Amino acid sequence: MRSESRNTAAHADQSNDWYVRKNMNDIAELLADAKSLARKYRKLTGKSLGITGEVAEFSAAQLLGLELAAARQPGFDATRSESGKVTKIQIKGRCVPANAKPGRKLGRIQLDKEWDVVLLVLMDEDFDVQNIYEAERLAIEEALRAPGSRARNERGVLSVSKFKAIGSEVWNKNSKERPVPDRGS
Repeated sequence: MRSESRNTAAHADQSNDWYVRKNMNDIAELLADAKSLARKYRKLTGKSLGITGEVAEFSAAQLLGLELAAARQPGFDATRSESGKVTKIQIKGRCVPANAKPGRKLGRIQLDKEWDVVLLVLMDEDFDVQNIYEAERLAIEEALRAPGSRARNERGVLSVSKFKAIGSEVWNKNSKERPVPDRGS
């Protein structure tokens, strides 16, 4: 019975992956509408409309040629295949308005989950991607375990500036060529 339910779940994930790949243009249009709605909402209320994560994941997949993982996949949001090696990628997004104060934080990075690298997608107040940074698991683990910060040590939270310091830029809106990160090869 259990293997049957696992097979059904695996089939549903494959079906979802096919659906997402087939409908990328429709999803892009939908997210453009959501971004417009979020801008209007922020203008009216002064609050964010919680779409940053979805926009970051979809944008990173489009810009970097990643394969999005099934919805609610524990630990990672996308994969990248290079030379037969599959890299599991967790994607974090931050909207950083032009007048933002320093000290912005990423969402929680869970070390007990399965992932290889984390991407940080930085967007402007209109949810347009400005930069994407990548950091390896080992660098993130070391930063999170470094003494001195309860937020880092207990909650698994890094600041944007710390992430940028331990990672490398892999995409920049103003660059014609995409930088290639040093992956220790």
